[in-house]
Amino acid sequence: MSVPRPGAARIAWSSPKVDRRLTEHAGYTVYALAPIAKGELILTWGGVIITTEQLHHAPQYAADRSIQVEENLHLCSGLVDDVADCVNHSCNPNAGLRGQISLVAMRDIAPGEEICFDYATSDGDPDFYMKCFCGQPDCRGEVTGNDWKTPSLQERYRGYFMPYLQRRIDAQK
Repeated sequence: MSVPRPGAARIAWSSPKVDRRLTEHAGYTVYALAPIAKGELILTWGGVIITTEQLHHAPQYAADRSIQVEENLHLCSGLVDDVADCVNHSCNPNAGLRGQISLVAMRDIAPGEEICFDYATSDGDPDFYMKCFCGQPDCRGEVTGNDWKTPSLQERYRGYFMPYLQRRIDAQK
């Protein structure tokens, strides 16, 4: 299990049932060490709030360790190296958001499974774009800041969107 160095800053929390490991395909990933039940809290993110403009000027390492939590606001752990910052995207995730800083299991998760969530549930910046390499049969091939607008994703992830995105979805209806 990853244990912070003595004196190292901790700004996030992760369940003792998860850890991270380095992989060839995706860098560091978070995976289950023990069974995780549907609805169980997996981790909470921590950091500082920065604007989208500040995010675009942040070092890439810090930008990669951020999550959009509100219109034009992102929670960024900066240069702190924490397990919680290593959760990757998947088009077929086993985890979803609960509020602005928590990740919970969307279904039961077995030991050895990678913990993933769909970035469509958190990122609504129209400039956000990344190639997807999740390898799932239903892989979208790319993830954008407009994916939250997709009706099938809105249905699939109901209850797991960032609150600001849920407000956008509700305003559409």
